[in-house]
Amino acid sequence: MKLVIGFITYNQVTAKYLPFFGPSLRTALASVSGDYQILAVDNSDATDNANAVYLNNNFPEIDLIPAGSNLGFARAYNLMIERASKLRAEYFLMLNPDMVLTPNSIVRLIEALASDESLGAVAPRILKWDFENNIQTKIIDSDGLSITSSYNFSDRHQGEEVNILEPEMIFGFTGAAALIRVKALVDVAYNNQGHTEYLDELMFVYKEDVDLSYRLQLAGWPIKLIPEALVYHDRTASPAGESWIKVALNRRHKSRQVKRWSFLNQWILVIKYSKLDYPFRVKFRIWFYQLASLVFVLFFETYLISELGHLGKIWPEIKARRQSLKIVVNPIIFEKTMD
Repeated sequence: MKLVIGFITYNQVTAKYLPFFGPSLRTALASVSGDYQILAVDNSDATDNANAVYLNNNFPEIDLIPAGSNLGFARAYNLMIERASKLRAEYFLMLNPDMVLTPNSIVRLIEALASDESLGAVAPRILKWDFENNIQTKIIDSDGLSITSSYNFSDRHQGEEVNILEPEMIFGFTGAAALIRVKALVDVAYNNQGHTEYLDELMFVYKEDVDLSYRLQLAGWPIKLIPEALVYHDRTASPAGESWIKVALNRRHKSRQVKRWSFLNQWILVIKYSKLDYPFRVKFRIWFYQLASLVFVLFFETYLISELGHLGKIWPEIKARRQSLKIVVNPIIFEKTMD
């Protein structure tokens, strides 16, 4: 099989998008040659819900997998990637349903990944979709992920209008949309007592795309942005931002639960990767940023301190994942993209 497409549905959060997402996906797949299969994991609380009704009635070709509860982003995608691996698919297309695809978006991604066997993944240019008014804007939502030497991760060119159309190498992809080589996913997977984790299931949701991008890069599977592949995204969670001021301002709009996930997962990333062979100046900035963030939490968001207790409980699992990292390239390559 050439391609497996996977997405997650969840209660009313995604149901409202499916009448837009589904037809655009079907149109985008019309120009794709070779066999493909569409999978969806429904993380809704009840199996009889608006997502299931709409997909079963309008898209019977989609294999809908009812989870019965919210498995989280990583676990749900691992189920679909495992299916793709068993089908011996070449590529796995990760998508959020809160988006609209352009007709040539998928075929452009496949062409890019097929033309360079060394690539681990390719990312489309994601533009902002004003869902309430159904307006597709020219404002960039994400040109892939960037990394700084303080381990601040953000969406490149977000909020800008950029006319650059040349493909370029990037640090990572956002989990909202990426085409990944299944061979690369298998190469960096973590075996947890017989259970294969392609995405780290210690990260229930948020920043698991950063982690997967990091592992692919370290294992020698670079990632490329393909600007000609366009999709439109209605972002439901505000990004962290690139500066201290943006980070602080954007945090006001996030729920406590989102902040808990983000806080914990940032620590997981730091523990997992900060011991890489980075120069002292990089390690200093990483830990200075973490300590400064901790001071901020002590004064303004004290409820997050409880996540440190959880961090202590899973510390051995993080270390096991760190020890299993496949590193075939010098991590110094990331310094070129760090601020």
